[in-house]
Amino acid sequence: MSRKKVKLAYIQNHTTRKLTFKKRKKGFMKKMSEITTLCDVEACAIVYGQNDTQPEVWPSPSGVQGTYAKFRTMPSMEQTKKQLNMETFLRQRIDKAKDQLRKQKKENREKEMSILMSQCLTGRSLHDLSMGDLTDLGWVVDHKVEDINRKVKKVHDELAWNGSNQVQVVPTQPPPPAISVGTMNMQQTQSQAAPMEIMTLQDQQPQQQMGAIGANTGDDFLPFGDQNHQSLWSNIPYYP
Repeated sequence: MSRKKVKLAYIQNHTTRKLTFKKRKKGFMKKMSEITTLCDVEACAIVYGQNDTQPEVWPSPSGVQGTYAKFRTMPSMEQTKKQLNMETFLRQRIDKAKDQLRKQKKENREKEMSILMSQCLTGRSLHDLSMGDLTDLGWVVDHKVEDINRKVKKVHDELAWNGSNQVQVVPTQPPPPAISVGTMNMQQTQSQAAPMEIMTLQDQQPQQQMGAIGANTGDDFLPFGDQNHQSLWSNIPYYP
């Protein structure tokens, strides 16, 4: 469970204030011991209480005197470099509060001008605005336009980068159609039977020619004669 934030203000209740002092003083001494052990530094503490007759000293009176004597031997510039009095502390707090107030006013003004810009987009007139309001409104509009252009450029750059790094997918060739065992046997049978049929036709062609020569004894087929029906041996005498 987180510790509740305590308001840094004077505790009005005497009993509560006394218990808080006792508790915080013990924790403070413990922190001093831890910082000297962990960081190897010299430190001392002197705590005065409202109801205490003697101040509480850590680590011991001799240790406090030695640390104080070492501090006094340092140059004055080094002694006062990180020291703050009440006036300087309050001045720093005031400057910090002013800075926070200036930032908050700027944020409120930007939100106000953003609302005014939205109203102008819906039809509100600009004639009733002062020069300061118009200047601030123009600054907000320019800021919004720059923000939009920046986002558009970022989107374009991301799209260009993704497009340049895309992997080109090459379509694969479809696999050959599956052939069953019966179809493969039929193709092999046809490829083996085709040469036999060709050879059979080539063997039958000379026989048909020879049969035609023997059967045709007229003038329809003249393998050794000319077109005038003259034989090559027409000069040989004929004896009936």
